Formats: sequence, C-alpha cells, structure tokens
Amino acid sequence: MSEFSTEEKKILSGHFSNTEGNVFAVITPRQVDRGALMSRYSRTDKSMRRIFLDEFLQNENRGEEFYNRVLLEYGDDSVAELGEAQIAIEGLSNIAVKKIEDRRIGLSYLEKSSRYVAWNKKEKGRYRFYRDPQIMKSRFADLYEDSCNFSFDVYSKNIEPMVMYVREKYPIEKYRFKDSVDGKEKPFSKLRNEDDVKSASMIYNGSTKAKSLDILRGLLPASTLTNVGITGNGRAFEYLLTVLGSSDLKEEQDLASKIKKELDTTIKSFVRRADDKYGKAFQKYLRAVKNKSKSVAVSEIKPMPNVGAMTKLIEYEYEASAINKIIASIIYDQSPSTSFRDVLSQVKKLSKQSKSEIIEEFANLRTNRRHRPSRAFEHVYYTFDLCNNFGMFRDFHRHRTLTVQRQLLTTDHGYSMPDELEVLGMDKDFKDCMEKTKDAFEKIRPKYPEQAQYVVNFGYNYPYLMKFNLREACHLIELRTVPQGHIDYRHVAQQMFKQINKVHPNLSKVMKYVDMKEYDLERFESEKRTEEKRKKLK
Repeated sequence: MSEFSTEEKKILSGHFSNTEGNVFAVITPRQVDRGALMSRYSRTDKSMRRIFLDEFLQNENRGEEFYNRVLLEYGDDSVAELGEAQIAIEGLSNIAVKKIEDRRIGLSYLEKSSRYVAWNKKEKGRYRFYRDPQIMKSRFADLYEDSCNFSFDVYSKNIEPMVMYVREKYPIEKYRFKDSVDGKEKPFSKLRNEDDVKSASMIYNGSTKAKSLDILRGLLPASTLTNVGITGNGRAFEYLLTVLGSSDLKEEQDLASKIKKELDTTIKSFVRRADDKYGKAFQKYLRAVKNKSKSVAVSEIKPMPNVGAMTKLIEYEYEASAINKIIASIIYDQSPSTSFRDVLSQVKKLSKQSKSEIIEEFANLRTNRRHRPSRAFEHVYYTFDLCNNFGMFRDFHRHRTLTVQRQLLTTDHGYSMPDELEVLGMDKDFKDCMEKTKDAFEKIRPKYPEQAQYVVNFGYNYPYLMKFNLREACHLIELRTVPQGHIDYRHVAQQMFKQINKVHPNLSKVMKYVDMKEYDLERFESEKRTEEKRKKLK
C-alpha cells in the first residue's frame, strides 16, 4: 500500500522526481527548501516526502524566517553545503579572478580563455581593463592608463601578423583531414566534398588562431577584464565572501558585496554569516594573519629575486621509504584484522625486487590516463618551487587537490618571451612593452603595492609554491603534457616529471601517460576530435 494518497502524490510530483521509489531526486524549486529538507531529514524517522507534506508544505508562505530556524537548529556549516547556486561575474580583473579561484573546495569555475578568444575589443572606445579607483584618483592615473593601453596596443596590432606567420609556418597542406567518402585521412588539396573542405578549414583556422593567441598572451596586463562562472555550495560561497571582504583591493571588496546581493536571491540563509558579526570577526582575523606574516617577512627575510623561470623539486622523501608506505597502503584495504603498522612492518621485509614488481603491476593496471592511481598513492608528497610566467600560472592554478601558495605579482623576476616573436621581428615591441610596464610598476608599488599588480603583464615570471601527492602528480603532469596543452605549461609539467623520475625512478612508473614529445599546432588533433563529435551530433 502506498505511503501517500492520490492527492498527496499530485502535490509531491512538483517537488520530487517520483512519489514511490526509494531513490528520487529533490526538484522542489527553491534551494533553501532543499537544504532545509536535507537537514530536517537527518533528525527524524519520517521519509523526506512525508517531512515535506507535514512540515514544509504548510509553511510555504512563511518565508525565510521558517527556513532560518530549521537551518540554525541543525548546524550552519554542514547544512550550508546543501544549498547550491550558480553565479556569473563579468568584467573582473585577472587579479580578482585568481583570488576567487584560490578557493579549492566546494566551488567549480569556468573562466574565459586567453587562447580561444582575442582580447583586443574596445568598449566605448576604451580597452577593457580594470581601472582601480585608488590609482585613478592618484598621481599615477595617467601612467597606469598609458601602460595598460600600450600593452593592449602591442597585443592588438600583432594578432593579424601573428596569425599570418603561424599559417605560413604551418601550412594547411602539412596536415591530414578525414575524407567522409572513404573515411581515410588525406591532405587538404585531396578533399573533394564541400563539407569536408569547410570542416578542414574550421579545424585548421581554429588551431592556428589558438597558437597565435597563445604566443601573444604574455602581452596582456593582469588588469585585463575576464568573465567567470561559479557553481558551488553555500558554505564555500560564504567563505569566498569573507575572503573577498577582507581584501585590501577595492575591486575584491566590491565583488563580495555584489556576489552576496545576488546569492541572497537564491540561497540567502546559507550565506548569511558572510557579513554578520561572525563574518566581520573572521575578516579581521584574515587581515591580522596577513599583516603579521608581512611584518615577520620584512623583519626576518632578505629579498632575493629569482630573475628567470624556475621549476625545482625542493622537498621529497627517500624512495625506499615512500615505496614501503604506498605498498602497505595498497595492501591495507584487503588485509582484514591487521593494523597498518603491522602491514607496513611486513612490507619492509620484502625484497627490493618484489616491491618494484608490485609497483609495476599496479602501474600496468592503468589503461588510460583517466584511470587514476588509487588513494594509496596519496601517501607520498612532492614540493616544487616555481617561477613561471603569470599566463602559465593561470593554467596550473586550476588544480585544486594540492597546496598552492603564491606571492604578489611583480616585475622582479624578469619575463619570458616566445621564440616566434623574435623570428617575426616582434621582439622589440614585446621588450618595449615589458620595459614600459616595469617602469610604471616600480613607480606605483611604493604607494600601492597590491594595486600595482594590475599593470603587470602575463609574460612576467611569477613565484609560487606547489605541494602535491603522487596521485595528484600523476593527474596534473599527465593532463598538462597532452598534445593540445599550451607549450609553456607542457614544458613545466615535463620538467616536473623528469625531476620526480630522477628521485623516484620506480614510483614514477605509475605515470604512464606523460607525453614528452613536442608539437607544432598543439590544438590541431583536439580540434579534429571536436569536429568529429559535432558531425555525429548532427
């Protein structure tokens, strides 16, 4: 016999995917209702659908007060993860978007790409870059504006010549495309079907444009305005708002207020503490941590800029110890009635040959890079000291199951210039741009050290620290060496692999899908696969 009457089923059908099954989706429209239902669900023996009928339906018009009471009763932090929202932010700087994307847990991001979209468009006659209010009211306003405009001028005027150069260096006839008539790959000139010609042209044009924009992106200043979409739960959004609210940058403070206002329309109860007395106290704490760290650094550390790019493994453990831990962890799950200490003790007694064979056997179980090593491989860590161009950092920054710590963006560490610029004779423009930026930065920094970041180009080297375990190393390095990857981060990932392989030659065998080759048009094969998928959809 059904738990619900015919009338009740009719009501429930608008809030749950089914009214009978023991597995169902909660589709009630308001996010706050979903979160409150989940929280109430944990403290009663009623079914969720019965809770909705008995307690939520009759309170439908009582507004946020009812839901706040439910949420408060069952604990803010965990319950706040039950409310989700999607926020789009348009026209924020590359400084602010990195601060947002520093949040690792509970939020997912999709950001405007610098390799598929040209950033040379103007709005009302002006390039689209952030103009910090403090700088624009200061004596540095014209200097700041001139520097950013110069960067965009050099970037914009070189797009077409760079595309022409790339297409001349990598002519379309060098590549093969699928012929829909016989299914074979052929040179462009051998294609006879009009659709195949259009398809091949689209693949080639897309990959050559991406290559061109990849080469030029180092000219863009960090003030460049971008767009980002964020999906996340209330708890993560609440912390994001607190962090942004504690910032010294007006842009980030304003973003906190704007995001909070929009979240209040969907998951208000889940983010209410972001700016209440608890939120203000948390912001004060975050500022205190930052200021104390700064004062200790100033008094105890002598600045020693590293001029030039760097990828250096600075911390790891002896491979013998690392292998013992990983093998013990692999075995532990399937060793009933045996403590980890005892498993580890017995593993230590195995011969080196046996241990090496065990690691190799588990590496061979992986038949593609999406077959990630098991959690046992999380017991070994690596710390890398890095200084790479800021444009490349933006790509590595997307990896979240690791520890990233970074400094302010400056011009102290030099810049990296793509070889193609010198071949094409664009190197003088590039160097002039970097020198103009350096001059502006060094004049602004003494008064506005954080705001000065906005003027710095993507091509300037940027110091940061990354710590990750072997499992994450496998994911990061294999992903960032795929053929379609940007040449800058492909080289850094390849260096990471070489250094890990040097200190852990046996353990590094688990990284089976690291691509150490070089490619000319990085996006070409990927564009071909995408076009094939489009055809199938049609």
